Amino acid sequence: MTRTPHARTQSEETVLRRAVCPGSFDPITNGHLDIIARAARLYDTVHVAVMINQSKRGLFPIEERIALIEEVTADLGNVEVESFHGLLVDFCKQRDIPAIVKGLRAVSDFDYELQMAQMNIGLSGVETLFVPTNPEYSFLSSSLVKEVAQWGGDISHLVPGPVLQALNAKLKQR
Repeated sequence: MTRTPHARTQSEETVLRRAVCPGSFDPITNGHLDIIARAARLYDTVHVAVMINQSKRGLFPIEERIALIEEVTADLGNVEVESFHGLLVDFCKQRDIPAIVKGLRAVSDFDYELQMAQMNIGLSGVETLFVPTNPEYSFLSSSLVKEVAQWGGDISHLVPGPVLQALNAKLKQR
């Protein structure tokens, strides 16, 4: 059987490896960025899903969080950022994303995240991959960054430059 150079069998089709990095990212920190960048090296496309939590009022509106994440991940080239509300597995099913990538800072994170991972695979078959956080960021959270910044502490080594500028501007408005 002769095949034309352009004909491909299904097994030769390129399958995109896709994953999601979910979070509230209020604001994105260097710890978040490290996990996203590491996922971007492993997957063809990484979706950053910015969670909308109706019961919490964030410092940054969702649109501003998305814009900041897009700015600080632009050099990665394979990151897509959007918001979501509801179940993460529904977000994954709607976009045909088979994997969730989560950073783990400590054993206490693992206890909670393991339960979520088991629920997610049971609900939809979506796998969760845990990535150990760079020790440099093992203590870091958005809440801690906001609190330190609010009291005038130096957070310049904890967040990307554009986030530092936006956070300082936001805190001056208060």
